[in-house]
Amino acid sequence: MRNSAGSGIFNGVISLRYEAGTLLASGLPDGERPPEPFIRDPRTREWRAPASAYREVSLALRETETPYTDDAAAFEKLVLESRVALEPRPYQREALAAWRRSGLRGVVVLPTGAGKTAVAMSAIERVGRSTLVVVPTLALMKQWYSILSDAFGSSVTVGLLGGGYHEITPLTVTTYDSAYIHMERYGDRFGFAVYDEVHHLPAAKNAIIPKMMLAPYSLGLTATPERPDGGHGLLPELVGPVVYRRSPEDLAGTYLAPYELIRLPIELTAHERYEYAQADAVYRDFLNKHRLSMRSSEDWQRFILVASTSHSGGREALLAARRRREIQAGAMRKGATLETLLRRHWGDRCIVFTKSVEEVYAMSRRFLIPGVTYETPARERKEILDRFREGRYRAIIASDVLNEGVDVPDANVAIILAGSASHREYVQRLGRILRPKEGKNALLYELVTTATGEEGTSRRRREAFRGATA
Repeated sequence: MRNSAGSGIFNGVISLRYEAGTLLASGLPDGERPPEPFIRDPRTREWRAPASAYREVSLALRETETPYTDDAAAFEKLVLESRVALEPRPYQREALAAWRRSGLRGVVVLPTGAGKTAVAMSAIERVGRSTLVVVPTLALMKQWYSILSDAFGSSVTVGLLGGGYHEITPLTVTTYDSAYIHMERYGDRFGFAVYDEVHHLPAAKNAIIPKMMLAPYSLGLTATPERPDGGHGLLPELVGPVVYRRSPEDLAGTYLAPYELIRLPIELTAHERYEYAQADAVYRDFLNKHRLSMRSSEDWQRFILVASTSHSGGREALLAARRRREIQAGAMRKGATLETLLRRHWGDRCIVFTKSVEEVYAMSRRFLIPGVTYETPARERKEILDRFREGRYRAIIASDVLNEGVDVPDANVAIILAGSASHREYVQRLGRILRPKEGKNALLYELVTTATGEEGTSRRRREAFRGATA
């Protein structure tokens, strides 16, 4: 390792230590300093860097044959062999090979149902170091706990951090929220970090997690890494670059069920057109007055902020926006079309997706279909999904809660009544019907109310989908 002026190799023995999410370097001769990102800490007169610098610093010290002692790493070597004997699919082998070539750091992008978890299990075996698996929800935390316990339970106890659990073991599962809270205490305990649904990692709070960890090895898993705010540009720094990517089209018909996308235009009635035009005029007048565009979730949040603080037409614009959405989502002919589709696919397993909790409850009452929202208690949600899996329920209706983080039973028909322009949401909903099964052909219906803002939302969603899979 050379000093910042490039004067040569350090003399003496450098000591590396971990402290509260940071890496400390001491024992340097007077006048010598380590390279960035180390900075001098005036309180302790030691050189301090984010814990994530550990890999780079260790490699540099070895390459320059600089003597050093590693008192930072508290992670262990693990000898793990999965009890679940599954032959990796060719694309899973390719993903692992690409990740290894990238120095055991990087992001693997695979569709929902393509076996991202199996890739992670092989990676955990390959690295053979204390591992932390980070997930976005408590439901996923419990799901990963079950999978890891089944595979490696004879070799190591699987720990849990979050949801009332605080058990740190060499193989631990946690949520992003809990990792953010506790990682400055435990960031030295793990040599390998697996980030499930890694598109959550660039969020301002979550991005701190890898910076507080020594973990020289990392793996990110997702079906859609892109974020509307551009945060995916931080992934190479936080976890590594995208090293392997396959789309639903790449795997459909071979490793995923073949599928068909069917877009059904829905016309408003004369009365609905009149009401929509009135609400739309108020809404667009406010957008034009305040020079607001409306192409992303960030634009929508900006509109909410401006309208809620405006003393001139803000409340009316919010009410108009809500009325537009209600008319689009609750169009009379949309409900009639849904009834036709449910009758047509009565022998299939159908998942109906809509946007708001209110729409879930309204359609649930109308068609006597069990509804699942973020308000649904965990026990009731499990009971609904279990009965859907067993075939006692032929259809369920859900809001965003089933987009990710829930092990949804096999279904072969999805019906989108309403949604956002998000590519991620579209791919996640499609993925719910792509799990392979002999003779299965999946159908995704998209009901789009014509001559409304829903047309633009649908177009942007499909353009993003085509762009990401091209």
